[in-house]
Amino acid sequence: DVQLVESGGGSVQAGGSLRLSCAASGRTSLLQCMGWFRQSPGEEREGVAAISTDGGTTYYADSVRGRFTISRDNAKITLYLQMDSLKPEDTAMYYCAAGRAIGVSLMSAPYNYWGQGTQVTVS
Repeated sequence: DVQLVESGGGSVQAGGSLRLSCAASGRTSLLQCMGWFRQSPGEEREGVAAISTDGGTTYYADSVRGRFTISRDNAKITLYLQMDSLKPEDTAMYYCAAGRAIGVSLMSAPYNYWGQGTQVTVS
């Protein structure tokens, strides 16, 4: 199986930056698509950013495009999310996701594995 562990969350003032990391372990050879999702209390989970296997294609939600950057290091089997110009509405639990499907998607369906989440709070 595959395990995903997020880190890097925390509390920051509006306009600040955070960098989330997601380390994968286990049967990582299965992994193709990877992405970041977030969920606030009472809200549905939404796709924030996604990246293809080779890192050459990225998708972003409209709400974060231009402020967030997704990247991956396949040698380290680690996914990153650089978050700049943070806003209070970015406050949420952020989840790393990975899947066996080839492609890029902000939908949940293609993702087989999920991390436990890391909290981001912007005040």
